[in-house]
Amino acid sequence: MAQPGQKVVLITGCSSGIGLRIAVLLAKDEQKRYYVIATMRDLKRKDKLVEAAGDAYGKTLTLLTLDVCNDESVKQCINSVKDRHIDVLVNNAGIGLVGPLEAISMDEMKKVFETNFFGVIRMIKEVMPDMKKRRGGHIIVISSVMGLQGVVFNDVYAASKFAMEGFCESLAVQLLKFNVILSMIEPGPVHTEFEMKMIQDVSQKDYPGADPDTVHYFKNVYLPSSVDIFEALGQTPDDIARCTKKVIEASSPRFRNLTNPLYTPIVAMKYADETGGLSVKTFYHMLFNMGSLMHVTMTAMKYLTCGCLRSRTVSPH
Repeated sequence: MAQPGQKVVLITGCSSGIGLRIAVLLAKDEQKRYYVIATMRDLKRKDKLVEAAGDAYGKTLTLLTLDVCNDESVKQCINSVKDRHIDVLVNNAGIGLVGPLEAISMDEMKKVFETNFFGVIRMIKEVMPDMKKRRGGHIIVISSVMGLQGVVFNDVYAASKFAMEGFCESLAVQLLKFNVILSMIEPGPVHTEFEMKMIQDVSQKDYPGADPDTVHYFKNVYLPSSVDIFEALGQTPDDIARCTKKVIEASSPRFRNLTNPLYTPIVAMKYADETGGLSVKTFYHMLFNMGSLMHVTMTAMKYLTCGCLRSRTVSPH
């Protein structure tokens, strides 16, 4: 149970990756300012979180079962919190989907939206009314730069993040009237077990329905470039956790928080040309005309930066 003066923080998707690191970082806060409710669909997957939390587990961190894709699960989870009082909601649970569109089933696409979009909406709908009544609260959504700039072969995933960006951009205006803050955290590539396993898995799959040229471009052009970018520019879950903590602690939290300054020019390029041609053609040339050159460039950046540039990514300011 939270102690007087502690903020109650509920985080979704805490079995691994970003959610786990946010939960542990807040629970181990030296000033013990946070009481963390870490949630996951299956508590059988709690071992990594419990081990990382150490002595904080059972004191400033507790676990609850929560499936963001299930209305009843969401309601039961929030009802089990004392007085349904949540000061900070961190919407982290999400899934990825990458590959040629022709080979992706409609059910797979719906699953992505059910988790990444409707899952966040379920959480907000359940928590928001109490925050509005109290005239206070902070809702955080772990989004992506792909919610601002689409990336080839990530069509459906990017669409789910674009949808969430538009939803939050609209809702943030209303919530301000009730002194409830809404913030987006927008990472670029992040090194997680999930991401690396997904890249490995998709490289070995067959893609029935997609033409041979498209499969070739995906496997032999896009995937190698993607790995290069992850290695050269990728952040760690700890980077994103530190950025999220800074947003929670900010006196005037920003709405959008790009965690990786190396991606700022990419986003700026999109808004520099209202026709959209500049960003589309630039990405086309980078992928299809500069593949080998980009590999050399990314490899050089990985060694030249030595983490120096990535160290700048932990501040939303």
